[in-house]
Order: sequence, then C-alpha cells, then structure tokens
Amino acid sequence: MRAVIVAVGVAFLVSLFCTPIAIRVFTRLKAGQPIRAEGPVMHQGKKGTPTMGGVVFILATVIAYVAGHLALTTLPDAQIAQVEPTITALVLLGLMVFSGAVGFIDDFLKVRKRHSGGLNKRGKLLGQILVGAVFGVIALYFPSTMTDAQGTLTKTETVGSTTLSFIRDIPALELTKVGAVVLFIFVVMAATNGVNLTDGLDGLATGASVMVLAAYALIAFWQYRHWCADPNYTQDYCYSVRDPLEIALIAGAAAGACVGFLWWNTSPARIFMGDTGALGLGGLIAGMAMSTRTILLLPIIGGLFVIITMSVVIQIISFRTTGKRVFRMSPLQHHFELAGWSEVNIVVRFWIIAGIGVAIALGLFYSEFLASVG
Repeated sequence: MRAVIVAVGVAFLVSLFCTPIAIRVFTRLKAGQPIRAEGPVMHQGKKGTPTMGGVVFILATVIAYVAGHLALTTLPDAQIAQVEPTITALVLLGLMVFSGAVGFIDDFLKVRKRHSGGLNKRGKLLGQILVGAVFGVIALYFPSTMTDAQGTLTKTETVGSTTLSFIRDIPALELTKVGAVVLFIFVVMAATNGVNLTDGLDGLATGASVMVLAAYALIAFWQYRHWCADPNYTQDYCYSVRDPLEIALIAGAAAGACVGFLWWNTSPARIFMGDTGALGLGGLIAGMAMSTRTILLLPIIGGLFVIITMSVVIQIISFRTTGKRVFRMSPLQHHFELAGWSEVNIVVRFWIIAGIGVAIALGLFYSEFLASVG
C-alpha cells in the first residue's frame, strides 16, 4: 500500500507543478487548439488554448511508477511485491505512452495546419490497431516464471488471458491466443475513441478518467490482497492475475496525475489534454481491463464513455438511414450545450453519471467476492 500511496502523491505533485510549465511552453510554441467551425459557437472563445497537455500526466505517471518502485524496495521481504519492473508495467505504460504518441501526432498536425483536422481517420485507426496488436502479443505470449523449492523453472500467468472475463475469467468462453489479441485490439480502439469523444468540455474526460482509474486501482489492490501467487494466501477464492500490485500502482499513479492536471484543465481550462492525453488514457484503461481480467466489466466502469460513444453511433446511423438527427449535435455533451445547459452543469452531471457506473461496477466486483467466500 505504501508504494501505491507514494506513486499517487508523486504523480499528483509532478502533474500539478509541471502543467503550468507546459502551458507556458506550448503557448510560446503557439501550440493552440484549433476549434471546429461546425462546433458549438461558444467554443470559439477557446481557440488558441494550449493543447497536448496529456504529455504532462503521461510523463508524471511514468515518473511516479519509478518512485513507487523505489518505495517497494523498503517493503519487508515476507511481503509479496514486484520490486523489479515487470512485463505488466511494460504493457500498461507502453499502451499509455504509445497510444498517447498516436494522439500526439494528431495534435501536432492540427497545430501545424492550424486546422481541427489532424491525422486522418485511417491513420489514427492504423495507429490504434498497431499499438493494440504489439502490446496484445506481449500480454498473451510472455508468461511470468517462478522457481519452486527444487529450483525448477515454471511458467505461470500472462498479463492477458485467452479466456473472456467479467469479474474473473469465464472458463466457458475460451479464446485462442490470436482471438484474444484481436479482442484486445478492439478493446483498445473502443477505449481510446471513447475517452477521445468524451474530451469535449473542460475537465470532463479528465474527471471521468480519474474515477475509472481509481476504481481499477482498488480492484487491483484487492486482487493483490487475495492473490493466488501469494504462498501465504491459500483460499479457493483467490485471483489468478499477474502482478496486481503493479497494476494498482500504475492505476493510482495515473489517477493522481490526472487530478493534478485537472487543477488547470477545469473550466475555464488553461490547457487541453488533446488527443495525446485522451488516447493515452484510453490505451491505459484498456490495459487495466485486460490485466485485471475484467474486460466485460469495462463498459460498466466506463459507462459514461459508452453512453457518449453510442450517442455518436446513433446520430450517424439515424442521419445516414433517415436523414434526420436524433441529437442537436453529437457527442452527447454538445447536445446539452445547444439545449442551453452551462458547461459546468454538463461536466458535473456527467461526472455523476461516471461515478454511478464506477459504483455499480465496484459493487458487482465485491458482491462476487462475497458470493465466493460465502
């Protein structure tokens, strides 16, 4: 627990104090956010606000991970902990960094062209597929190893699973490794685009991501406390996951970094996370679902992202089939803007929706544990 707390604190402080530096640097570089002409009229006043702020909290998360590992070295030897960096960390941080890199290219092109159209849809899609495929393969094809009392080296858990999961793996829903990688690519694409579509109002995506990441930190730490790899824990209802303390540490660090960033990103935002931050957070959240074996729980934990994504899908289908729009504008937050809601009201109410999804998901997770021990 000490390592997680250290990581959260370091990430928060780095993000809080480095974001103003990023604001000055991006302002000096004229890296202002172009605003779509067809977007809400009230957004035109945001034109020129520095973007690519996601660089700050991605960097803060990586720094906090290192700090958390330094804290791990002080833990008692009897406690199960991953003192050395793991494949799990490589996958989770890699997803965050490289998904963020795809977003950075998009943001850079927008700034360079002085136009809201950055990386084309095909390029962004290919980037997401590539990132998902690379880290999906690493997650499925590189199991951890352990040495028993006789010195025999044995393979154990991979970061991901070839079994579809809800709160645990579902044995009846077995996939091949190739199938599991394809599924993970889809999860990465869904999560990155979901967060990206939600990032339309000051602080909206940042605050929702804090809740989701905090939930995964709690889930992973609970799995760590009831971990099948812990020789001191022999109950039948343990969790077969890999490196749960690593997962909790990274989720906590990312949540702390987002809170620090939110100080400057809340309305009126002095900096936007851009696609750099939105895709980076989406990639990390997808990795959290895979590594904690809770893929089918993700749509509930990230319920707000699902609702906003579905509003876009519904709008497109309706317009292409009937020529009529269901919403005044999509994504959904812009519909309520045009309906006369203030930006702050929309953000707070959508945060409440995000919190409800997180609460339901955590309730399901804990109730399954209670049913197992009962």
